[in-house]
Amino acid sequence: MFPINKYWEDPAILQVNREPARSTYIPYADAVTAKSGKRGRSPFFHSLNGSWKYRYYPSVRQVVDGFYASDVDVGDWDDLIVPSCWQTNGYDQMHYTNVNYPIPCDPPFVSDDNPAGLYARDFKLTDEWVDRPLYLIFEGVNSCFYLWINGKFAGYSQGSRMPSEFRLNEHVRPGLNRMAVMVLKWCDGSYIEDQDAWRYSGIFRDVYLLSREQEHVRDVFVKPVLSSDGGSGEVTVELSGEGSTTVTAELEDEGGNVLSSGTVTLTEGMTSLKLEIERPRKWNAEEPYLYGVVVRCGREVLRFSAGFRTVAIRGGAFTINGRAVKLKGVNRHDSHPVLGQTIPVSHMIRDLKLMKQHNINTIRTAHYPNDPRFLDLCDKYGFYVIDEADLECHGMGAAGNWTEGALDGLSANAAWREAFVERARRMVERDKNHPCVILWSMGNESGYGANHISMAEWTRVRDGSRLVHYEGASAALKKGEPSTDCLDIDSGMYVSPQEIEEIAQNESRAKPYFLCEYSHAMGNGPGDLRDYWDVIYRYPKLMGGCVWEWADHGIRTRTPEGQIYYAYGGDFGDRPNDANFCMDGLVSAERVPHPGLLELKQVIAPIRIEALDVREGLLIVRNLYDFIDLSCVMIHWKLEDGERIVLQGNYRRLDALPQEETQIKLPIGSAQPFVLQSGRALLTLSCRLAEEQPWANAGHELAFAQFEWLTAEPVPATSGSQLQEGMSAPVTELDAVVSGNELVLEGLDFVHRFDLSLGMPAGIVRNGVKMLDAPASFAVWRAPTDNDRNVKAQWLEEGFDRTAMKVYDCSWTQDEPGVVVVRVRFSLGGYSRSPILNGTANWRFDASGAIRLSADVKVREGLVFLPRFGLQLELPGNMDEVEYTGYGPHESYADKRASVRKGLFRLKVGELAEPYVRPQESGSRFGTEQVTIANALGMGLRVEGRNPFSFNASPYSSHQLTRVDHIHELVPEGRTVVNLDYGMSGVGSNSCGPELLQAYRLDEREFKFELSLKAVFGEDE
Repeated sequence: MFPINKYWEDPAILQVNREPARSTYIPYADAVTAKSGKRGRSPFFHSLNGSWKYRYYPSVRQVVDGFYASDVDVGDWDDLIVPSCWQTNGYDQMHYTNVNYPIPCDPPFVSDDNPAGLYARDFKLTDEWVDRPLYLIFEGVNSCFYLWINGKFAGYSQGSRMPSEFRLNEHVRPGLNRMAVMVLKWCDGSYIEDQDAWRYSGIFRDVYLLSREQEHVRDVFVKPVLSSDGGSGEVTVELSGEGSTTVTAELEDEGGNVLSSGTVTLTEGMTSLKLEIERPRKWNAEEPYLYGVVVRCGREVLRFSAGFRTVAIRGGAFTINGRAVKLKGVNRHDSHPVLGQTIPVSHMIRDLKLMKQHNINTIRTAHYPNDPRFLDLCDKYGFYVIDEADLECHGMGAAGNWTEGALDGLSANAAWREAFVERARRMVERDKNHPCVILWSMGNESGYGANHISMAEWTRVRDGSRLVHYEGASAALKKGEPSTDCLDIDSGMYVSPQEIEEIAQNESRAKPYFLCEYSHAMGNGPGDLRDYWDVIYRYPKLMGGCVWEWADHGIRTRTPEGQIYYAYGGDFGDRPNDANFCMDGLVSAERVPHPGLLELKQVIAPIRIEALDVREGLLIVRNLYDFIDLSCVMIHWKLEDGERIVLQGNYRRLDALPQEETQIKLPIGSAQPFVLQSGRALLTLSCRLAEEQPWANAGHELAFAQFEWLTAEPVPATSGSQLQEGMSAPVTELDAVVSGNELVLEGLDFVHRFDLSLGMPAGIVRNGVKMLDAPASFAVWRAPTDNDRNVKAQWLEEGFDRTAMKVYDCSWTQDEPGVVVVRVRFSLGGYSRSPILNGTANWRFDASGAIRLSADVKVREGLVFLPRFGLQLELPGNMDEVEYTGYGPHESYADKRASVRKGLFRLKVGELAEPYVRPQESGSRFGTEQVTIANALGMGLRVEGRNPFSFNASPYSSHQLTRVDHIHELVPEGRTVVNLDYGMSGVGSNSCGPELLQAYRLDEREFKFELSLKAVFGEDE
């Protein structure tokens, strides 16, 4: 290896020649272009993004001295776009790990085989630019880098997700210049950048030059302050810079009107001026009103957004502008399925619009400051941001086998104190002018020690306008040391609803409580959102929380045959890895919402409708917004009788103030009688935007509500199906004969076969059309969801995945000509274990072709809860048309059904399941009343339940779904597998969160299950 100072293994050296951290800005030539925010329009800005020459080495020891010389021929080097992550361009190893370090844990030392990326870029400078102060800014380089200009060492920096700025004047010349950069994959800083994410390297954010005035503003801290009564405001503009010159500042409204101005002489130290305003409009996430602060110095114009808002704790509650606010948030990584951690602005905007459309008002930048432009957008669109320092050393705990104090190994080590504090300092200085930032977070999952306390204390002194958060202190809070007085709020991760209620009721804990992570949204989940928010709304102390997490981190990849799929940990041979633990988002990697996001949208909706008198159309509308009334909302309502819309209309006169309610009356009720065809009408209300917003079109649905409306007698059915009497009354005699092991039942246009040795129907045929491909069976197994990952071992141990049915006794009787009853006494169990359950099943066949199942089941005592229990059918593969009455249009489970509504739905079998990247149980429909699965001509099976049941239909068996690792590897089995379940356990969020709540477990010891089946043709309906 060439001779070089090994700064990358010295926690005392965090930078060489790097400029002090400052706020983010670009100097422009005039106020109009400054307001546009388009960097390229500034004559003082020069982008260095684009194609750079690049060479990758698996080890820094292979790098040859002198590569950075200005005359080195780099023509045979590769071309690499900057910004980018080198792993997404085919260099090095794609690697996903959560907790465990990918290198031996030996801080501050890293592997000698430390991959290195060499970058070279030629750029031209005019005489004027060389004569003026010239700065080079890297907005993000992972993990550390050395910089040479024209062959001379110019600087070093580490700290991957924060800007690094260097003064270049002593190194540059007019004309052509050569910049050389060596980026290392690992450094001592990697020990405190152990976030749950793909481990990317390289120059992954923008690089640019700034040409400045000789006397220029170096840093600006904009401090809007409201008077105690909110009737007036004052903006203090703190300035620091180089040289002595005059600086003017102006306060503008959104229309560009100057409201106040002031002038001050800039000196070498800190100076300030004040801008006053009467009756300022306040900034909040619902009305993100931004003023502009325009700073003029010489030819330069700097512009900053200013929002008048306060962040405080009052009466134990978290408040914005004096009002208690619930943070309805998500955790968000910088992630892109192709570009990795290099995020285009359009991608950021897509994320934010989706969040607004789904009622999310808060973002935790997990677990590092996001691209600085992201905060500009959060200011504009209206989000509360928990800005988190680029600090996590979770792997210290794993390396120490989670012994006492292992996780604190760096946070309590004085040698690392400046490394910790600098992470807070650089974040705060960069982002201090953003009104969207309401909390500073001191990192994530890094234990808790003196270094965190130093971070928090520095932050509180530098910026008293925001609160300070760090969840890792929760353990110290329980044991009473170290002190958590430096933190303003308490917080936790994956605490159950019951536990947060106990915290809320604990008067000795006075601080507001925040769930910085909860409801792990991995795969089919989360399933416990309603339970959390019922508690959060109940207690002022509970601030809300951020779901983990926003998006799946799948990597768009192609098979050798060219098929696109989304890769996760281990798919690239990476070790250690945490497999698909990175696929834990509310949206897919391509930003397609999962049902979990729809569930969150409805649970945290800003509008709630309750029935006062449904029959008369009297309803209460509650406004859960904190700052705006409901004049921006209209309600579309409709009264449906089956598929028939009886009445509909729009209600526009919503006048509820924030956190208040109003009563409305719809023009329905006894004054408008009508005859119901189905015996039940449904009133559905859709709360929609009355006008277009920057994040959604007019008519976008914010929330919905649905009520049953029963007022009239139904029209007598001519061919109805009453479960108590079978699907219909017998119409002729039913012939029954035994042939071998089978009981053959023949009616007018059907033949049923019942296998007496299996105790199950083996064939259902109508007019020669076969409805079953195999004998029916009872099933308890489901393909484990990601949230079943912990209980799965118990299920496997008890043999839930390998059940066989034991028939103790099977007999049949025909007490009347048109009815045959088969009685089966059975058990279900797996090898090596006692039976899971015992039961008695009565199968009633009548001459109309209807089949009724009535099963009494007893589950073995002491057994873990069942995944499901029900009847499983295998239908021919061409039976792929589904029509059902129940909840839809997407999947629903006992604990995941706030976002579905009742109705009649028609889908293809392939449309029922959700495309989770790792195959698992999905697509079930909770609370189904009846379902028909048929071929394209309507020939199939109709199922009804005495009580609502859960059903699923899939081209894949649960065993294939269990076995296969990726959705693209699934192979259709040429049949339709149908599950008709008495019950299905909920999905919860136990992939990382608490165990499935008791209320949603199928752990009844005794129950009765009743279904009716009948072969139907389309013309029967």
